[in-house]
Amino acid sequence: MAGTESNGRRSPERLVRSRPQAKRNVASIIQPPGIAQPAEGLRFADLLHDCLAAGVILIDGKKKVASLNSQARTLLGLSPDQAARPSLAALPVALRTMVRQALSSGKSPADRQVQLRTGGQGTATLQASAVPLQAGRKNSGVVLVLNDLTPVQQIEQHIQQLDRLASVGTLAAGIAHEIKNALVAGKTFVDLLLEKHKDAELVEVVRREMGRIDALVSRMRNFAGPDRPAFREVCLHEVLDHSLRLIQPQLEAKLVSVNRSYLASPDVLHGDDYQLQQAFVNLFLNALEAMGPNGTLSVATKLLPDSTVPDGLPKAAQGTQLRLTIQDNGIGIPPQNMARLFEPFFTTKPTGTGLGLLITRRIIQEHRGAITVESQPDQGTTFQITLPIPPA
Repeated sequence: MAGTESNGRRSPERLVRSRPQAKRNVASIIQPPGIAQPAEGLRFADLLHDCLAAGVILIDGKKKVASLNSQARTLLGLSPDQAARPSLAALPVALRTMVRQALSSGKSPADRQVQLRTGGQGTATLQASAVPLQAGRKNSGVVLVLNDLTPVQQIEQHIQQLDRLASVGTLAAGIAHEIKNALVAGKTFVDLLLEKHKDAELVEVVRREMGRIDALVSRMRNFAGPDRPAFREVCLHEVLDHSLRLIQPQLEAKLVSVNRSYLASPDVLHGDDYQLQQAFVNLFLNALEAMGPNGTLSVATKLLPDSTVPDGLPKAAQGTQLRLTIQDNGIGIPPQNMARLFEPFFTTKPTGTGLGLLITRRIIQEHRGAITVESQPDQGTTFQITLPIPPA
């Protein structure tokens, strides 16, 4: 039957003919300059293209761009002049090829994914479809439909990353549990043995290494399934001083000096001192590794005005905020690595795990805080942590 597709659906031509009033309205929607009265299929497509969320470009049978919607202009990054006077040459090569194939054959070529470089935003992936206005008829015009796949790809990457984290977390929890059980008996035996050999040369070394193993296992457990923080009143300056004492041997070995500037008063927080200490030690050790001999580590605190709500803080965090700044004068962080610092398993260290900063950020967020980082190559790195001060 004329005007009916093989699958039983009415074609655009038949649909327009069945609605005389719609036909008159369609004819007045888009009439590109210099183009004769278009076929009904073209007018029907014109009616639809501004209603679609995708980018839509209409090319007539003479290979001229009849019109394009705002989404297409945005996706292709056309300049105002290009958008005002669109031409087929302004399209990427892959899209031009699809248009020519559809015009010459009257058939839709296979959909393609096209990579476009966007100004300052990296690369975007577009799914492109070219559909002849009249199927089987050559040079009848083409509707080019563009869908941005970049957000979908980002979601897929996040899902894959979450799946990977879930698997690693389950494995880490099981390993940590077994090591903890075995470590209890071993640590008890070693403690009793060391009590009988107090003058032995390796006593302190063994004690320290046993403690380090226990701490490593605890970090695995925290990453796999952290216990709920035991919140209570904590004096931040005391936690900072204790954290610095823990790395005192490393500071002395590298001749690194520490500048303290504790201006925050009061410095009482509602938090878990053990977890905060873990976060601070992670940052201190990173600073030490970035500095050479005779470096300087600066640790400073101050209170922010009540009206200041730094970016990244949860909406529930109101009132006075405490700002902690940890700064080193080390080698800095390359610009290409800045966006990946808090990604799981990302590390530039030969033996690093890529979990230290991830755990640190999680601890700060559990304390209703935020952490940011600034760095310049060969000038050093600055971490800023903002934490809420509970009302008096």
